[in-house]
Amino acid sequence: MSRVLIVSNRLPVTLRVEDEDAFLEPSPGGLATGLASLTESPSTLWIGWPGDLADLSERQRAAIRADLDRRRLVPIELTREQIQSYYEDYSNGVVWPLFHHLPDRLPYEVDGWDVYEEVNNLFADTVARLYRPGDQIWVHDYQLMRLPALLRDRIPDAAIGFFLHIPFPSSEVFRMLPQRRLILEGLLGADLIGFHTATFMDDFQTTVVRTLGVTSEGKLLNWRGRDVQTDVFPMGIDAASFAEVATRRDVVKQVRAYRQGAPLVRIMLGIDRLDYTKGIPRRLLAFGRMLETHPELRGSVRLVQVAVPSRERVEAYVDFRRQSDEIIGRINGTYGTPDWTPVSWINRSMNKDEVVALYRAADVMVVTPVRDGMNLVAKEFVASRFDEDGVLVLSEFAGAAAELAEAVQVNPYDVDGMAEAYARALAMPADERHSRMRGMRRRVFINDTERWSRRFLMTLTTAAERGRESSRLLQSDLARLVSVARSTPELVLILDYDGTLVPFASTPELGRPDDDLLDLLGDLAQRPRTTVHVVGGRGRETLERWLGMAGIGLHAEHGVWSRSPDGGAWSTSVTDSGEWREAVSQLFAEYAASTPGSLVEEKTVGLAWYYRGTERAFGIRQADALWQQLVDVLDGTQAEVIEVTGGFEVRPRGINKRLVVADALRHVSSDAYVVAIGDDATDEDMFAALPERSMAIHVGAGRTDAAYRLADVAEVRAFLAELREDVPMTAAAVAAV
Repeated sequence: MSRVLIVSNRLPVTLRVEDEDAFLEPSPGGLATGLASLTESPSTLWIGWPGDLADLSERQRAAIRADLDRRRLVPIELTREQIQSYYEDYSNGVVWPLFHHLPDRLPYEVDGWDVYEEVNNLFADTVARLYRPGDQIWVHDYQLMRLPALLRDRIPDAAIGFFLHIPFPSSEVFRMLPQRRLILEGLLGADLIGFHTATFMDDFQTTVVRTLGVTSEGKLLNWRGRDVQTDVFPMGIDAASFAEVATRRDVVKQVRAYRQGAPLVRIMLGIDRLDYTKGIPRRLLAFGRMLETHPELRGSVRLVQVAVPSRERVEAYVDFRRQSDEIIGRINGTYGTPDWTPVSWINRSMNKDEVVALYRAADVMVVTPVRDGMNLVAKEFVASRFDEDGVLVLSEFAGAAAELAEAVQVNPYDVDGMAEAYARALAMPADERHSRMRGMRRRVFINDTERWSRRFLMTLTTAAERGRESSRLLQSDLARLVSVARSTPELVLILDYDGTLVPFASTPELGRPDDDLLDLLGDLAQRPRTTVHVVGGRGRETLERWLGMAGIGLHAEHGVWSRSPDGGAWSTSVTDSGEWREAVSQLFAEYAASTPGSLVEEKTVGLAWYYRGTERAFGIRQADALWQQLVDVLDGTQAEVIEVTGGFEVRPRGINKRLVVADALRHVSSDAYVVAIGDDATDEDMFAALPERSMAIHVGAGRTDAAYRLADVAEVRAFLAELREDVPMTAAAVAAV
């Protein structure tokens, strides 16, 4: 029976020790309650840190282990040093503020990354040990962003999902993270990556494309030959349970106690973890500003702010608490009277009954984070209001704002605007309050937590199937291809350059070969009965300067110019009047000037325009417009436009990589075996011209007629490195391909 393996930083329990007995209590956190229905299934395991067990006696530890096992919870015990580095220093000290668009809170030196990687590997080892074929693995949140890739290495065919519970930042902010590439590569190990909102998903896609240069199509990103799906899954709550608690007699009694003095004094309510992302100081300032500009409200409204303690030993949070206390002191000192205190501050955790009673008692709920992944408090308030009354004031930077359009939405950075929104909420007519609340309640009850988890896992099933299909070149196939290529009596290698041997670069000069590539090509050129040809869109002078070593055939401008492996003179069979060149050159120059980051490359018979260094969305729009104009300019000429990765190239008709294949085969025997590797549309011509005894390998994503596929430049180099060793011919192996 297939299972669901839930993986998160913390297990959904809290350790308690009383009178020498240790026991576990359910945690009140959003993730724990969000997955409660799923964890009731006997086919679910939850893997995570159980809390600090270091001070427990052996008897207490045995009792806790037994209880964890009974609850199907798998503990990963971490040292206090690991928690400090991985959780406090890196996850909360670096990732948390950056992902919430607060880079000014980053430490001067980023600490904890090595331990972050170490702990993610510990999680990966445990999950891989527990995994059974058919299981679904669901990884949660920012503490484990390296885990999907680490699991993919250990369990290549596993169905791996990842959900980010906090916002994903814009690409400009994410670029500040020193380990940005490793974090993105970690996430892309998943088959499915989920976000609360479409904005977070779009920011992630843009960041991946700009940082790693991967291709995208709709919600899909192709990473190392595997399709990774991104999607939007706004997290819900157990709405029915909040509605049930709200109607209980003891809760209703508590609501009456909170409402003593109503309707003379109305209640505005804020309930937050004491965190600098929640916008509490600005919320307090706005409340004070409302009392200043609306003196008629003095004495008739009070703000009850519940601040649940959080990370109290971290200096930034201590300062944050001190700042909030100072603002409250000023407001109460300025406007308070002997029988009216404007702001009540409650700094403790509260159980569900107490919270729901406050939700029911409030006239206005204020949820004003400066940035939040979702913020379930807003949904809990709505679910608790079975009377369909009350007003929700909601930050437009909370993920919940995308769903709760009927809330009074505010900019938490606009203190004056929030003050006026508070006053408007307090004065809202009853019919408008009911209308807004009905709309929000309908949505909250439909999109509850059970639907959220069910939809994610159903999507993961199809995403994993697609991922396995898109990476159909299994390791066993790769080994077989290497065996065949190594065992042929004569081998011809025809290798594309950009995107195949080296990653794409924003400018031509940045694409020069590194020493490892030069050594690899040199070794292959000296391999017995092996001929190496490199073909690219670069000019002949560039290829000669970079790769002009003995034993390598060079083919410039996609086959316009060729030089034999023995280092002879360059030759060409191309004749072209070039009547189209001036018009295309002028058009390319105009687009290069109006598209920052793009550039024009002039070749002897062709012209190219690249937008790889341009902001992605803008570059695509410019490319679409340029394509239409090129078609008109080239109509009736002897030139054609072809799409290359990140740009266009215009060249005389009939010039393509078929010419390279013909040239490469001129001086080899008829039983030579050809391996051709390329990554884009220009290489399809090369594949089509290959003889019967050949192997065509496409690099990366995209449509291809090649029978085989390698994921990226790294895999191409690994494949070629395996060919360095000369192996005697095995006829049966050759015939097998």
